[in-house]
Order: sequence, then C-alpha cells, then structure tokens
Amino acid sequence: MAGAAPRSPLAPARFPDLPIVEGVRFSAVSAAIKYKDRLDVMLAECVPGTAVAGVFTRSATRAAPVLDCQAKLGGDATAGAAILVNAGNANAFTGRNGTEAVDTVVSAVTAATGIPGTRVFTASTGVIGEPLPKERITQKLDVLARTLDPSAIADAASAIMTTDTFPKGASATCTVDGQTVTIAGIAKGSGMIAPDMATMLVYIFTDAQIAQDALQSLVSDLNDQTFNCITVDSDTSTSDTLLCAATGASGVDVTGDAGFTDALRDVMRDLAHQVVRDGEGATKFVEIAVTGALTDADAKTHGLSIANSPLVKTAIAGEDPNWGRIVMAVGKSGAAADRDALSIRFGDVLVADKGWVSPDYREEDGAAHMKGDHIRIGVDIGMGNGVATVWTCDLTHGYITINADYRS
Repeated sequence: MAGAAPRSPLAPARFPDLPIVEGVRFSAVSAAIKYKDRLDVMLAECVPGTAVAGVFTRSATRAAPVLDCQAKLGGDATAGAAILVNAGNANAFTGRNGTEAVDTVVSAVTAATGIPGTRVFTASTGVIGEPLPKERITQKLDVLARTLDPSAIADAASAIMTTDTFPKGASATCTVDGQTVTIAGIAKGSGMIAPDMATMLVYIFTDAQIAQDALQSLVSDLNDQTFNCITVDSDTSTSDTLLCAATGASGVDVTGDAGFTDALRDVMRDLAHQVVRDGEGATKFVEIAVTGALTDADAKTHGLSIANSPLVKTAIAGEDPNWGRIVMAVGKSGAAADRDALSIRFGDVLVADKGWVSPDYREEDGAAHMKGDHIRIGVDIGMGNGVATVWTCDLTHGYITINADYRS
C-alpha cells in the first residue's frame, strides 16, 4: 500500500465525543485484510427489538453484501441485530465467491453472538474484483464478540476507513415528551462518491422507539436531503450502504416527531459534509445553492451538474472565479434553463445578473472569495420557485495521485 495520504486540510480538529446509545455495543480489530497494523473490521451488536432501516446503491453492479442487506430489511426484530463491516476489500464483482463469503461471515457472526443470520448485516469496502479473504474475518469473530463495548464507537469509525484521512462521527439529542433521545453515527467515504439512493458506508444508531416501516420512510426521505446531495467525483460505488438502527432502549416513541426528524437530519447532514471535506485531494468545501428553477428536482439537477463538472472543480482548485464554467454546467444539465434569466454569485459577490455579467462585478472580488476554504456558489435560474443545495469539493492533483496508486 502506498503511504497514507496526509489528513485533509478540511478535517475537523478531532473525532467528536459521541454519546453512548443504549442498546448497542461496538468492537473493532485488525485482521490485515489489506491494511497492516490498523483496525479494519468492526462489529456492532444491537439488542432485541431493534428496528433497522437502510438505503443502498442502485448500481447495476452491486456487491454481494449490498444484495444480502437489501434482502434482510424488514425482518423479525425480536432477536436483535448485528452489523459487521470490513475495509480493504469490497467483495464486489466476485461472483459466487462473493455470495459464499457473505454467507460464511454471517454464519460466523451468528456463532459468535447468537444473532440469527437473517439479522446479520454485512458490508465490505475497498478494492473491487478481488476475492474477500473471509477467513481473516472469521478468525477474529470471537475476539470481536468478547470485546463488545457501548463506548467503542470511535474504534468502529476508524475500522471502516479506506482512503479516508480521518474517521467521521456525529451525534445529536432531542427531547420528546420530556425525555431525551440520543442519536450517534459514523461514516466512511472519500472517493467514488456520487450518491444514487445512498453513498459510502454510513451507520447511525439511536435509542428511539419507532417501527421499521416508519423508520425506513424517514431515513429514505432524509437521505435525499443529505447524502444524495453530495458528490466528490461523480462515481457511484458498488457498495454504498446506509443503515439506521433504532434500539428502542429509551422507551420513547418518536414516530412522527418533528424534533427527532430534525435531529436525525442534522446527524446525516453532518456526516455527509464530513465525507465531502475528506474528498480525495480536497482543499476546498463547496456549497452550491440553486434557486429559481422550475422544480426542486430541476434545481438539484443543475446543482449536481455544476458540482460534478471537472472544469468547475479544477477552476475552484486554482482559485479562478471562472463563472463561464458555471454557465456551461447549467446549460448542459438537461434541466430547464433560460440563458437570459440566469444570475450567479460567488459568496456575496454578484457575478452575473439576468444573463449578463453584472456591471458592478470586479474580477478581484470573485477571486478573493475563491481563496477561502469554504466556497459558496449561488445560481438563480430565474424561472420558478424550485430550490436545492448540494455540496462538493475541488478537484486537485491529489485526487489523481491517490487513485493512481490505490491498488499498489
């Protein structure tokens, strides 16, 4: 493996102090699946009664663990649930070997924890097309089960990283009927990030009480507002998985509660932003707010067209306020647009106004905004009331270096 990339300049100062979520325990080990001398397998064990919801990649080449997880959602929750994740190997494009590897790992988790295979959810992340060395995982299951700890979520976050330069965690609490409900989540993701139903690997845990169907509806809706609004490189992974487990240990029913919805959205958005901040080679966090589109869907289409444009992203990397590339990206998006109604802002600087460069615009003002590490691009389509915000990062030489060496 090539030397680890330096920590992203956009990374938070430290991993957050995540609260204990009653009803779930974590453990992590080093199994040397690809990486040496680092945690690369994590296990989470949830109490009986835990509801599990999930969203997954819609890639036509989904990995075996994704297909297995999708088939298990909505199952009997009375026996609890387990989540096992390995880093370093995606177990994708591995044919029958991939399915057999999932079955073997699931059986080993059942033997070690007593949780039935129908409630064991696995995920693999890393290199595509190489057989999963499943025995390296199964040999560690007894240790994983024996060392489960409610406070070990930080180790779990570290164990699921691949090209990530920092572990990602977020939490929130809310009050429902005078009682506190806790949410904590972890994520991994750095490259191959362009969500289509879900993105990367994300695991969120809460002690809230909520039925699986209600939780599934909520997670799917919030996913479209958070993880489905980020992109690093326009590539959708074969392995994208988001699971949310509600243990019910608080005894607080959150069904339909707006405060819980807001708290869960905050955690998901925080984790999504951290993924962008750890984009491979990233030096700038970019927020693109689109207004005035015919529909919200059109606004999102325009936003992602801008966010995924290599020309836009390299201009941002070079701190070049090249607003013509924004015009180009809007025009090619496929959503409705009117050249003569389009307005563009860099931060608070009005660059273009209703189809023409603003008479008050000065290039040095646009350039000044581009020198920051949080770039805000505002685009008003001028046609309707549709709005959307998406988030991305710049595209630098670092992205090429990381991915050119990824399998070495």
